[in-house]
Amino acid sequence: MTNSTETPGYSQKVYKPAQEYRDDARIKDYALSYANFEKDPEDFWRRVASDLLWFKPWDKVKEWDYPHAKWFVNAKCNITYNCLERHLKNNRRNKVALFWHGEDETEKIYTYDRLYKAVMQFANALKNLHVGKGDVVCIYMPTVPEQIIAMLACARIGAIHTVVFAGYGASALNERIVGSGAKIVITADVAFRRGRTIPLKPIVEEALIHAPSVERVVVLRIQDPPTALLDDFEVDFYEIMKKADKECPPEEMDAEDTLFILYTSGTTGAPKGIVHTCGGYMVGAYYTTKYVLNVKDDDVYWCTADPGWITGHTYAIYGPLLLGSTIFMTEHTPDYPDLGIWWHLIEAYGINVFYTAPTAIRMFMRYGETWPNKYDLSSLRILASVGEPLNPEAFEWFYHVIGKEKCPIIDTWWQTETGSHMITTLAGEDMKPGYVGKPIPGITADVFDKEGNPVPPNQAGYLAITNPWPSMMRRDHNDEERYKTYWNSKDCQYYSTNDLAIKDEDGYIMIIGRSDDLIIVSGHNIGSTEVESALISHHAVAEAAAIGKPDPVTGNQVKVFVILIEGTTVTEKLIHDLKYHVRQTLGPIAVPAEIEFVDSLPKTRSGKIMRRVLKAKEMGIDPGDISTLDE
Repeated sequence: MTNSTETPGYSQKVYKPAQEYRDDARIKDYALSYANFEKDPEDFWRRVASDLLWFKPWDKVKEWDYPHAKWFVNAKCNITYNCLERHLKNNRRNKVALFWHGEDETEKIYTYDRLYKAVMQFANALKNLHVGKGDVVCIYMPTVPEQIIAMLACARIGAIHTVVFAGYGASALNERIVGSGAKIVITADVAFRRGRTIPLKPIVEEALIHAPSVERVVVLRIQDPPTALLDDFEVDFYEIMKKADKECPPEEMDAEDTLFILYTSGTTGAPKGIVHTCGGYMVGAYYTTKYVLNVKDDDVYWCTADPGWITGHTYAIYGPLLLGSTIFMTEHTPDYPDLGIWWHLIEAYGINVFYTAPTAIRMFMRYGETWPNKYDLSSLRILASVGEPLNPEAFEWFYHVIGKEKCPIIDTWWQTETGSHMITTLAGEDMKPGYVGKPIPGITADVFDKEGNPVPPNQAGYLAITNPWPSMMRRDHNDEERYKTYWNSKDCQYYSTNDLAIKDEDGYIMIIGRSDDLIIVSGHNIGSTEVESALISHHAVAEAAAIGKPDPVTGNQVKVFVILIEGTTVTEKLIHDLKYHVRQTLGPIAVPAEIEFVDSLPKTRSGKIMRRVLKAKEMGIDPGDISTLDE
């Protein structure tokens, strides 16, 4: 049991973990650890990186040429060598690396030895398709073990993977295939979700109509009878794997070689291709999984994120495998076949560390305590949250109902661009509902005003990272100028997160929203411009504007304001058609929850839509400075 005390300001409560959890934390004294980092930041990261295996050590820890950084300069490594061989050498050969549970109750188990062999053989299968170092492989798959095998196989041979969330539609998939110049696409014939079969192969076929870089498609055939394949262009996942050699030594990669490209929605234009590199990303993923999520050697660990998002990359796959952990993965959504399925799986597999999104927590809150109370959740040791701010009400429910007032709640703030955790409340530290926490040792962050000056405690400002870190994005794929906008902060050299925040007297930071036009729905980034472009591509729409409207379950819902082509009549069928059009173009996560038809949109004199004015009106608040509004 922890103690709760009132504190003035924005935070109403402070929860103090019991002594056993303070003793269990890997960082037992935050202030001392942070002070040691500040004394010599490069030595701090050198010591972290030294836990891992390198084929060649670095000449220097960091080179910083604002706004570009290099980490572990000239070092040679391979992330799969650290995810696999390193554990075989440490007597983890027969330890379970992955438990997978399908919707049909099928279970698959991979030990570290079995996963190692599967990755090597599929890596050779890719080589047989003429995939080599520097080639891009697009992975568009459901949440199955083969998705992990494909990602690791790419990294094994130095190919660059770009994973696309399997909920995206053909247009969004095409944009990512073309943008990355993918040579191979790996997919599945179908996915299973809430008892339905969702065809993926037809989406890929449509996405490839204007994708000249793609030479072959690899299909994981799940259905029976097997889906027909197009000769000489489509090949079966396991057939090519069975024909491949079984031994595949890891490619020696420079620390600054590209590991993967992951696309994330931008506020303007096309999605951003975030580039992460082999060395720095590996160190950041390892360090934060170990010290923030506090995963221990005998834990069973479950991160509910889809591998198509950065959380899935770092904390469902790479981070825990670097640590030699046992991962749990499932196709199950939180409410199918009933609202008890996740709690049943926690009980059945003895989950110790559970990392999920506030959206899921808020959904469960709507149905009370009955479902979770049916199951034995005593195996849980750490509860963690990711994707968007964990509001105080969700914190309280998670802490009391799921954690039974004993598990530390580790809220985490970070981004696709940062690669790994930046701000959190470490296990063993006092927890403040509504506040994500403090910068972790290794990270320097502060809250600034528009001029780059630190703001006083409890005043809103712009969250910024003031020094480089190993897992930082290295560039925006094929768009140097857009990369520079992250660091375009007048005379102050810091990384702009585009998040608004408040810092209290104790240094705890609360994230209060986006300063740009990105909409976060259930932890997924959706660009306003992407939704607007999808709508405008419909023959009935002249103009459109999209905003995020606060929602108690998903954090936000997409609301759009639409100007129709003159002469078009609003009907129920038209509303349905517009939503369906967005779904087909971008996927179900971007479908507007509400469409309002208007005659005009608020714009600046230069023609830019002022979405904040629409949002302010929607929420009944002051829109602020509208001096640039075109009357």
